[in-house]
Amino acid sequence: MKVDLHCHSTFSDGVLAPAQLAARAHANGVQVWALTDHDELSGLAEARSIAEATGIRFIPGVEISVTWAKQTVHILGLAIDELDTELNAGLAEIRKGRLLRAREMADRLTALGIPDSYEGALKFAANPLLISRTHFARFLVENGYCKNMQMVFDKYLGENKPANVPVHWSTLEDAVGWILGAGGRAVIAHPGRYAYSPMQFDALFEQFKDIGGEAIEVITGSHTLEQYVEYAGVARRYGFMASCGSDFHSPKEARIDLGNLPPLPSDLTPVWHDWI
Repeated sequence: MKVDLHCHSTFSDGVLAPAQLAARAHANGVQVWALTDHDELSGLAEARSIAEATGIRFIPGVEISVTWAKQTVHILGLAIDELDTELNAGLAEIRKGRLLRAREMADRLTALGIPDSYEGALKFAANPLLISRTHFARFLVENGYCKNMQMVFDKYLGENKPANVPVHWSTLEDAVGWILGAGGRAVIAHPGRYAYSPMQFDALFEQFKDIGGEAIEVITGSHTLEQYVEYAGVARRYGFMASCGSDFHSPKEARIDLGNLPPLPSDLTPVWHDWI
């Protein structure tokens, strides 16, 4: 079964509309699919409509920005009720923080000799409230400041780089609480991307599990092949269910296309095991 439970539309930092993503998922043979825009639920109705019309089992989702140990961690909420009041209120507060952060990133880029980046990034952001580092990165690549997206993050926008603006997102407790309150299942997205020490990772996984988190992404477009094995081991050690998702943003930027993921190890319990 082809399952893809992590991707992004124009409602956050993807380049395809939800309907286009649903059509691409169908064309790629995806049978169970989630749209998980950053801190935003507005694309779910359109995604559901097209997915269900093509026979895909649609899982409503979101990717919530969290600050934990002074770094940003992303928590997926899957099988959520997108009309839940507390979830929507919490996400609205996070979006306010994104707009303020974008203004400061633009100021820092100006100081580095890159003018008009806010206006340039806005051209890539269908939802101005969700303007993100990815939109700035696309502006910098299009205008020749960097050769590719990775170079932008390595030089300007990654952690501790000169134009990156640290921001306090939601707490881990709040994010997991909103997801559970909305009837969903909380999943740590792409754990291999976080620069924590082994002791910090242990603390993150323990706290996540203690407050009701149930799963981690094991197979994801943001992991290397070695990390597939590493985080399968983490899932076994902590008793987490396993999720998989391409983290697809754009046909030009994707390491893995929608649905083109290897299967989870057979001894792990899929996060979707009781949904289908």
